[in-house]
Amino acid sequence: MGGFFRPKGARPFAPWPLRVIREADGWCDDPRAPVYNRPVPLPNRYSCEKLWRNDGLYDLVLVLDYNLWPRRQGRGSAIFLHCARDDLAPTAGCIALRPNDLRKVLAKLARDAVVTVR
Repeated sequence: MGGFFRPKGARPFAPWPLRVIREADGWCDDPRAPVYNRPVPLPNRYSCEKLWRNDGLYDLVLVLDYNLWPRRQGRGSAIFLHCARDDLAPTAGCIALRPNDLRKVLAKLARDAVVTVR
């Protein structure tokens, strides 16, 4: 596992590597692409989720291992654990927590932790 964070305030702690999100970072969600469900530079010829967002949702992101290894086209992409909206509105398939709660959870996880979603 690993993740990303937007460089605002203190660097978040996590037991896995966290990489700084840059404005040109994306995540391919186009099942026709050879880079489907992988991080990619933007702009990109395929449909991609922009990781640098102004709404704070991706200020801290943990990449869940859903459909990564093995990766199957059309089975879902960009499934993350990330920051929630202020009103805790649903996500488009991800898991979202309040930013402070997300930081607390990540700080308590062991490096070999398995996140199971039911």
